[in-house]
Amino acid sequence: MATTSGYDPVTKIWSCEEQRSQFGEDLSMGELIFQEMKRHPKDVAQISDSEKTILLREELLMNAMRIASYLRNLGLEQSDVVGIIARNTTHISAVAYACFFNGIAPHSLNIAYLPEIIEKLYNITKPRIVFCDGDEYEKVREATAKLDVKIVTMRNHPTNSIRIQDVLQTPVEEGFQPARLKLGNSQQMFILSSSGTTGTPKAITMSNSHKLLNGITTLTTADVQYASSTLDWASGIAAAISAGVFSTKRIISERAFDPADTLRIIEEYKVTWMMHAPSQVAAIVGCPAIEVADLQSLRYFMYTGGRCTLETQLALRRRLGRDCLNFGYGFSELGCFCAINWKFDEKPTSVGRLTSGLKVKILDESGDPVGPNEVGEVCANTGDHWPGYYGSPEATKQVYDEDNWIQSGDLGYMDDDGFLYIVDRKKDLLKYQSNKYYPHELEELISQMPAVADVCAFGIWTETNGDEAAAAVVKKPSEQLTEQDVVEHVARHAKTAFLRLHAGALVVEQLQRSANGKTNRMATKQHFLQAKGI
Repeated sequence: MATTSGYDPVTKIWSCEEQRSQFGEDLSMGELIFQEMKRHPKDVAQISDSEKTILLREELLMNAMRIASYLRNLGLEQSDVVGIIARNTTHISAVAYACFFNGIAPHSLNIAYLPEIIEKLYNITKPRIVFCDGDEYEKVREATAKLDVKIVTMRNHPTNSIRIQDVLQTPVEEGFQPARLKLGNSQQMFILSSSGTTGTPKAITMSNSHKLLNGITTLTTADVQYASSTLDWASGIAAAISAGVFSTKRIISERAFDPADTLRIIEEYKVTWMMHAPSQVAAIVGCPAIEVADLQSLRYFMYTGGRCTLETQLALRRRLGRDCLNFGYGFSELGCFCAINWKFDEKPTSVGRLTSGLKVKILDESGDPVGPNEVGEVCANTGDHWPGYYGSPEATKQVYDEDNWIQSGDLGYMDDDGFLYIVDRKKDLLKYQSNKYYPHELEELISQMPAVADVCAFGIWTETNGDEAAAAVVKKPSEQLTEQDVVEHVARHAKTAFLRLHAGALVVEQLQRSANGKTNRMATKQHFLQAKGI
């Protein structure tokens, strides 16, 4: 984890030295996984907690080769795409590995997406085959009706689908080897999607860059990994790939995230590494079961994908009893962690120092780089080529330049020690009577209330004042909390006179969330407006 980083005061660029890879630099992720799985054939690769199945690495490897052979028999080329809309069931990792073995990029969507969103996204990438759960078979069939696509179901099979068990009967050619990538490691490895809930959805490519492994290289065969996210999350991809590359034991479950269930899994399987979204961290901290849960096996508690209030982090830190909280920062276009905080006790509000081979610059509103402790848009550079948004070179050019710099859309700053801090989304900056403020300022303040479990702040625009602040608040079970309590708390504790909940507060059962579990600020605001009759 230890790397040397530096800052150039002339160019105003922060950088971290490239860490020497323990693997052949020219090997694709498919070749890495194939090579490493053959080295430890008798180790347990995966345990499905929900299905009660156990796969040795040699069994998972054989399943992946059978699926890869099935795709080869269909004549799929490296330029083709494979669709995935599925939960974490026994054979979904083998589907992903099979695609990697063939140099074919899977395009994974969330199971909650509506047919019209699936249709929009798959009309971009045009998959030749889709692996989905039987639960979603009908809407996938509806959404892909205009495409020439096969559908394979992973569970709860309808009578007219191809079953994954049928695919697993495919013979494997003698001397099977993963394909060499025609375009090298800059070739797309995986395709994720923007939510598709607003505007035109984008298909975001990830390359075969080894930097995907940044922050995970200390894993060993003794580690037990768990992440509840499915393959439509970058964290789900990272968990699946790192388990294959580093020969860990991976715990999966087809059930949706549940904090009590997560705590039980950690304790029962002695989980050493986990990765969750900040909203899930908040749910874990607020779960009564955490008071008696045994979390001593954990070496890494990683969380990424949004803001996490300091109050939530400190509550979890106290429960863990030691510094193993690792806040990571990245974005899908980057394809890896940009920064990870390995020093929570020293810098509890930071997302950490840069990871191996990364460069960052902070740009002001004029697009000029700024120095330490100045807020601007975070731009990152892996040094590798990014394939861009699939089928959309125009959208790619808006965030990516010829020197490999990618705009994050996040506002942040670097401190004097080279630690990165994320302030908020650039588009979420609000103004009240010409005074700038960020939603997270209110969220941090409100989250300090003992009765608050979760909070989302936003602005409601008025012609007179601009963005009047409002908040939707989730209270902890058995706690008493009124909307006026929240308004008064902010008025008493805000550091500036203008930072008030001028538009009020609303106590809700839960916040509105996107399909990937992130707080959906726009949808939560809309719920607030409807509830208030605005």
